[in-house]
Amino acid sequence: MTKFRRICIGGMALMCATSMFAENLVIMHTNDTHSQIDPFATDGMGGVARRKVLVDSIRNANANSLLVDAGDIVQGTLFFNLYKGEVEEKLMNALGYDIRILGNHEFDNGMEKLADNLKMSDASLLCANYDVRHTPLDGVFKPYKIYDVDSVRIAFMPINLEPEGMISDRNFEGMGYLDYADYADRMGWYLKNVENADMVIAVSHIGYSPDTALVAKTSNIDAVIGGHSHTVIDPSDPKSSPHFVKNAAGKDVLVAQTGKGARYLGEITIDLDNLGAKPAYRLIPVDARLDSRTDGTVEAIVAPYRAEVEALNHKYITKAPKALPKDGQALLNFVSDFVFERGKELYGDVDMALINKGGLRNDIPKGPVSEGQIITLMPFFNRIQVIEISGRNLLEAFDNMASQGGQGVSENVRAEYRDGKCVKATIDGKPIDPDATYTLATIDYIANGGDYYSSLIDHKTLAESDYHLFDDLIRYFKSGSGQGTEMKANDKIRMKQI
Repeated sequence: MTKFRRICIGGMALMCATSMFAENLVIMHTNDTHSQIDPFATDGMGGVARRKVLVDSIRNANANSLLVDAGDIVQGTLFFNLYKGEVEEKLMNALGYDIRILGNHEFDNGMEKLADNLKMSDASLLCANYDVRHTPLDGVFKPYKIYDVDSVRIAFMPINLEPEGMISDRNFEGMGYLDYADYADRMGWYLKNVENADMVIAVSHIGYSPDTALVAKTSNIDAVIGGHSHTVIDPSDPKSSPHFVKNAAGKDVLVAQTGKGARYLGEITIDLDNLGAKPAYRLIPVDARLDSRTDGTVEAIVAPYRAEVEALNHKYITKAPKALPKDGQALLNFVSDFVFERGKELYGDVDMALINKGGLRNDIPKGPVSEGQIITLMPFFNRIQVIEISGRNLLEAFDNMASQGGQGVSENVRAEYRDGKCVKATIDGKPIDPDATYTLATIDYIANGGDYYSSLIDHKTLAESDYHLFDDLIRYFKSGSGQGTEMKANDKIRMKQI
């Protein structure tokens, strides 16, 4: 026996022949895919062609299905550095994404380029707590999306993080921000009481901990599809973060997230005949078992772009005598010391260097290191700056570093912190004097308050590189003082938790 169910989108009804079990809505989701088009070299997971196999299979098995992305589709591989998001947009369309929201990295090339990219998108683009009316993004977004599945109304609402301190100021100029904690419950109430939604699903790019805190304070959000923190929420793993949290009314609310790079596809199954039941949730690995089922669609899109990417990945300029993980101390020390030395080339008298560990995005494996690997290690379009800053403001920056579990500092710096507060900081063995003035080598993103370094905004710029940070490092190995040297550093902890 066959039943017919109907999904109504924007007033258009789609009749679908389905099985007896079509009373479910299946929502597939991704987040923070970060231009990871091919499988990861480190663990072999991921890959857009494989993801398409899963998406197509789930769609074929479920008449009522949606594909949702929670932001940061770009920034992380050479495909973005070279082609500025064009490849990713084409692939999102090939997979048939239904709903998308913005991540912070969507802004990395500024709003004009972002607006151009989004013109290519076939998805429903949602944005509500960013006011983009006076920007190139005006008219691009809707504040929510409602799907009617027979007599059930499912609403999707976007939630975005505060751009200040996370997105470079120049990349969101003219955009207003409404605090998501103020906005979310009111929007949820509106969707339920004015739009008569039976279920409200938040698509969020604020991070797992903020998601759970928000759910605890609200009563009108029934599920969260999250992103930003790269958290793998896996119900099959007893060590995973909880995937159900209590809301203000004591109801269990699903908070889902798939990690980074689409190693997994999230799948949420909602019983449309019993909305009071907990949604079923699982993560599906995107791995090599799917290779035999790929259909060539993805590679046909990527092929015209691949040659330039492969060329950069095979231009070897140095080597690493041992593996340097992106979250390891040795790589952080190496980059910090490089920024210090480059700062001295730019200005001469530099007291110390500071770099954010979040700016290191990929591992450096043991063996030959290519230009492409250097670019993807530090893919952002940042430049080294030397700034003049007061000791008092510099100490506040150390407090910020402490609150983030320590950051990268040059070899001549030592610091200790406790409970997220810096308790000791020295440069060349001398305590930092709050009344003195210091020269600091860092990147323009940090100097302008990025990563919440608000105390550094009040500075005087003394020098700035003509090149992006990754270009500076490539030039160092190809023709500078690093020519013929290896990529290595000690792994001594310079900011120590006590």
